[in-house]
Amino acid sequence: MSRFLPNGLSQQFALPLTRRQWLAMTLGAAANFAFGVPVEARSTFEAWVKAFRARALRSGITADTYARVMYSIKPDNDVFEFNRYQPEFKVPMWQYINRRCSEWRVTTGRERVKEYAGLFERIERDYGVERYGLAGLWGMESSFGDVIGNPKYMRPIIPALATLAWGEPRRRRYWQQELINALRIVDRGWSKPDEMVGSWAGAMGHTQWMPEVWLNVGVDYDKDGRIHPFGNPADALAGTAQYLTKRGRYQRGEHWGYEAKVPDNRTRLADKRTWRTYAQWQKLGIARADGKSFPRPDDRVRLWIPVSGGPGFLIGQNFYAYRSYNPSDSYTLALVHLGDLIRDDSFHFIQQFPGGERIPTTEEVKEIQRRLTEKGFVTDGVDGRSGRDTVNAIRAYQKKVGMEPDGYAGLKLLERLRQGS
Repeated sequence: MSRFLPNGLSQQFALPLTRRQWLAMTLGAAANFAFGVPVEARSTFEAWVKAFRARALRSGITADTYARVMYSIKPDNDVFEFNRYQPEFKVPMWQYINRRCSEWRVTTGRERVKEYAGLFERIERDYGVERYGLAGLWGMESSFGDVIGNPKYMRPIIPALATLAWGEPRRRRYWQQELINALRIVDRGWSKPDEMVGSWAGAMGHTQWMPEVWLNVGVDYDKDGRIHPFGNPADALAGTAQYLTKRGRYQRGEHWGYEAKVPDNRTRLADKRTWRTYAQWQKLGIARADGKSFPRPDDRVRLWIPVSGGPGFLIGQNFYAYRSYNPSDSYTLALVHLGDLIRDDSFHFIQQFPGGERIPTTEEVKEIQRRLTEKGFVTDGVDGRSGRDTVNAIRAYQKKVGMEPDGYAGLKLLERLRQGS
């Protein structure tokens, strides 16, 4: 198991990094790294592949596997552009949450929880990770497996990792190790190179495992003789539950936390550092926003107000367990909120974020798509889902009419489209 810790990272990430952890930690580096690789350097990729062979063989990769996999690949230079833009850290929190907690994701999540009820029950028994939060993670990572095979979102990961290992100078050791991990998966016969498709950074399958996670935390939960994050979601969901318990220290039976009602004279207590029990917070005037009681008043939590003037939250260890999958507050809050909405509609936020708006319905997104199509913008269909084509169409329209081109299919956009008609 690789224990490589990139320079400048705190010891809380001493365990091998997930793709999402990597994205957060490299944000600053990516901003300073010149986009792409100079034209004159691109001809050296084949030479680099030949030179890297010695490192791979020393790591246990067979010569046959290396030749079969590596000598035919071409650099995937798009990865440098993707490395520069990471929405978890650039989109306002309310909008990021609204995008990820769409009505389609909530409805589909409920269908998947029902469809795989036996699998979720078994995982709850074996690992203690409750089904709704795990379903929220599944929805966040791959829209419940819906985008796994879609070339608009996924690409062959070995060329992507090789390109980063060759041409991204800031964290080259990390990318090289993940490339070796990917080759080791092929060497073990767990997958074929053409099956290994995923994100630009090498994350794969239902819950977007990096190769290191696949190798070291994966579980053959369906007992078919190999660990595989594609196809049947059993291995992916069980391995992710194991990740949350082993690396995230997930606590069986605890909820991640709750939206809290924070009096103005108590906002100074929201330091996101001080642990108190729910009962102790309640004595200080911090209650659940919905007025209900805390089911486990002795669990320890922290008080957090992510955006001044916005909702407050009491967050426990399981919030941080999910955060270990991606150290972004926006990502984590969206994930646990999606899980709550899959569980019950009553978990909608009671206090809105400043400047925010409610999540649009599927019908409202369809109306946005219809109106854009009528105006000549290409959304690739009217399905109520804000995919890449819809986002690009929205941006084009927003630029045309002088709106901020954020690509968000929200209520302000719909109002503007209605006015325009």
